[in-house]
Amino acid sequence: MAIFLTGSTGYIGAHAAVNLLQDFGAPLNLLVRARTPQEAEERLWHAFQLHLDFKTFYEHLQSRIRVFRGDLTDERFGLAQDEYDRLVHTTDSVIHCAASLNRRSEKSCMNVNLRGTLEVIKLAQQVDHYHGLRRFSHVSTVAVAGKRQDEVVTEENSIDWDRSDYDPYARTKKFSEYMIHQLLPDAPKTIFRPSIVLGDSRRAETTQFDMVRAFVFLAGLPALPLRSKDRVDIVNVDFVAAAIATLHVKEHTQYDTYHLSSGRESQTFKQITASLAAAQGKRGPVYLPFFGKSFGSGVNLLANRKSPVGRGAALMKVFLPYLTFNTVFDNTRVTSELGRKPVPFSQYSFPLLKFSRETDFAYPYQAWPVKVGGSAA
Repeated sequence: MAIFLTGSTGYIGAHAAVNLLQDFGAPLNLLVRARTPQEAEERLWHAFQLHLDFKTFYEHLQSRIRVFRGDLTDERFGLAQDEYDRLVHTTDSVIHCAASLNRRSEKSCMNVNLRGTLEVIKLAQQVDHYHGLRRFSHVSTVAVAGKRQDEVVTEENSIDWDRSDYDPYARTKKFSEYMIHQLLPDAPKTIFRPSIVLGDSRRAETTQFDMVRAFVFLAGLPALPLRSKDRVDIVNVDFVAAAIATLHVKEHTQYDTYHLSSGRESQTFKQITASLAAAQGKRGPVYLPFFGKSFGSGVNLLANRKSPVGRGAALMKVFLPYLTFNTVFDNTRVTSELGRKPVPFSQYSFPLLKFSRETDFAYPYQAWPVKVGGSAA
């Protein structure tokens, strides 16, 4: 029996998959969107090579990974009936990581985050019917808490249906949590809510650059329209992936919902920028919070330009609300249960910044090694 994992070619999903393989020896059923088996394997190699050399990856692919080529939003994931039955009868638990993070597209978020989650729930119902579902884990987001300002939010106080949402991503993830509770009422469930996931504390390299672009854009400004003492809840992806894998395989968890965040130890903008300035031998930025509205207007204007600055501004336009609400998400549950804490962002932010600039926001992917005939090297 295996864990069915969605989103394995994504940033958090790949980290979680490798963690499950390396630390727990867990067999995995992976849903991968691809036209051919070779394309599916190459997509997985792209996602996993940040963590594994090809030999180790290929050994896992041959012994512990079963690939199902399908699309999250299609009925039965677009699988033939016999293939879908095979997926049902070889799955004992589910980790649903796949999501659309396109905060500017309600269509994309509705399609992937709602229709896709419904298909995953339907699979879980089938698994539960035939041989029991050991656990259903869902990767949500702290953004389900909606618009907040100057708060410390706990898991039980996050959902407030009368509160406005920041964007379609937050709205659809909130409703996904609701669907899971309504349609899998008796199954063991774990809801994971990451905060701003930015970088790996163990290495400078990353394959996810959207939030990094916004971060680099801010880091290059001599003045910031922010309050220096405001905190921003940034968490390292290796902590997030370890929490997902560890708690999912655990026989009994203490809670059903966890904030995967930096919590009350979230750093201030001043702490982060001071660390970056020191690493570069520069002076830190000046903080001018009274220019917040003017800055927002400038970002909106620059976001329409087709240039590196324009791309950075476009991303900043999306993420700026998440940087200005000065709200952190209590992580006492997960840190107590895991016995470890996230790494402060200031300890690994400069290597991340340096790598991203040097590679022009592109990971140097290795090609699939081949011999004559296209077989693996």
